[in-house]
Amino acid sequence: MNVGFIGLGIMGKPMSLNLIKGGHTLFLNSRSGVPKELTDAGGKACASAKEVAQKADVIITMVPDTPDVEKVLFGANGVAEGLSKGKTVVDMSSISPIETKAFAKRINDLGCDYVDAPVSGGEVGANNAALTIMCGAPQAAFDRVKPLFELMGKNITLVGGNGDGQTCKVCNQIIVALNIEAVSEALVFASKAGADPAKVRQALMGGFAASRILEVHGERMIKRTFDPGFRIELHQKDLNLALQGARAMGVSLPNTATAQELFNSCAANGGAKSDHSAMVKALERMAGHEVAKLRQTRI
Repeated sequence: MNVGFIGLGIMGKPMSLNLIKGGHTLFLNSRSGVPKELTDAGGKACASAKEVAQKADVIITMVPDTPDVEKVLFGANGVAEGLSKGKTVVDMSSISPIETKAFAKRINDLGCDYVDAPVSGGEVGANNAALTIMCGAPQAAFDRVKPLFELMGKNITLVGGNGDGQTCKVCNQIIVALNIEAVSEALVFASKAGADPAKVRQALMGGFAASRILEVHGERMIKRTFDPGFRIELHQKDLNLALQGARAMGVSLPNTATAQELFNSCAANGGAKSDHSAMVKALERMAGHEVAKLRQTRI
């Protein structure tokens, strides 16, 4: 296919590279410029989102937040200005489910299909083409773009209609945040009690407490490797969507609110751009103890 890809950051760059490796022609645009690695691989840089839409049959967006998607799609020289009937717009960002439905209608009114397909798996999943992809779309549109998804991910699910993919992603972010908080509490407790947090993590990985968060982010907490990954400021954005939606529906999400406050504490202390596993630092400040201190002392 002729595929457009707009947004070539931590996630978008490896995702688009996997599409190029899969044999597709990629038309690329990003506000920070198109990385040389992608043009060297055969990707074609475009001057605007409009140009991407004119040249591609499927246009994928992967940008940080709801206003960014709106600007890329409907702003000056945006995707909508370059669309013609029969094309498909795929938004793989993580944004508001409510606004997604509105965006879909505007794209549908131009004679084109819209697919919301947010992802989970972070930079590692993007690099390894192992992302989980949660889709909201008509069946025919999903079937049309699924071969592209299979070059970027492993667990690909059509959840329902437009907006349902984004709702699923919000659910994912609630679970991930609460798991990070649980692992953070456990490792702070273990280390403060005098146990080696690395050995505690190793033991827990063989039991019912085992999880991907304990495996990957538990290691980050112990080794103090907080380069993103997935930035705290982006997880804050996702939890805001959860809490706003909950308020509108009259649903209580008490532990989601707590996780958000821990992220807020990290951001207030200069950690907004750290990996979300750095939530542990908020708990460490309250405990007056850093998870890795005991391990470093023993070494």
